[in-house]
Amino acid sequence: MSRAGRLLQLLELLRGYRYPVQGQVLADELGISLRTFYRDIATLQQQGACIEGEAGVGYVLKPGFTLPPLVFSAEELEALVLGMRWVASQGDSGLQNAARQAESRIRAVLPAGLLDHMESNGLLVVPNVSLPEHQVDIQKLREAMRAEQRVDLTYADANGVPSQRRIWPFALGYFERVRVLVAWCELRGDFRHFRTDRIQSWRGLDEQYPLRRRELLRRWRLTLPGSARQS
Repeated sequence: MSRAGRLLQLLELLRGYRYPVQGQVLADELGISLRTFYRDIATLQQQGACIEGEAGVGYVLKPGFTLPPLVFSAEELEALVLGMRWVASQGDSGLQNAARQAESRIRAVLPAGLLDHMESNGLLVVPNVSLPEHQVDIQKLREAMRAEQRVDLTYADANGVPSQRRIWPFALGYFERVRVLVAWCELRGDFRHFRTDRIQSWRGLDEQYPLRRRELLRRWRLTLPGSARQS
């Protein structure tokens, strides 16, 4: 096991204990010497992990600590970089900026070996130049979705005929050539899929829809086999 993988495993072990645990116990679980364990604890603390304790007393990881990028494996790092670069190329402006910022943050804290791997991994994203033009701000739609907000929109069907809809948006699908908003449609009394390039206008209402977004996602997934429909 690489040292990065061992550090990750040590963090996961610490998360499993609510009270301080002796270093020797953790070292035995990892199959390492106590001296190596102390070096690993010091490394994690230097990287910002909130580990309290000392030799002879025990160690505990304070709640709320998030995993630092230094423990990503090369394969995990490639997956993250590819995903961030795809979003930076294919997402709306808000997601594009967020992806670039996230990649910069990860690059800033990676050790030299992984940084070199990140910058020379050879995984490329080919931009999709055929995305249709949008009349609305997708970033704002995502904000309404996160807020579980009812939305009124004017939507044109495949023939360009507009209709007025009141919807509960809860998911957004990023396909190769289109973006699709998934919502409960009050007009149809059912789940519907709206191509975002056909949304002519929309406004968020100052009220939340009655179900949680997680529950809407669960119910929608139950309808998927053979029944995914587009408005």
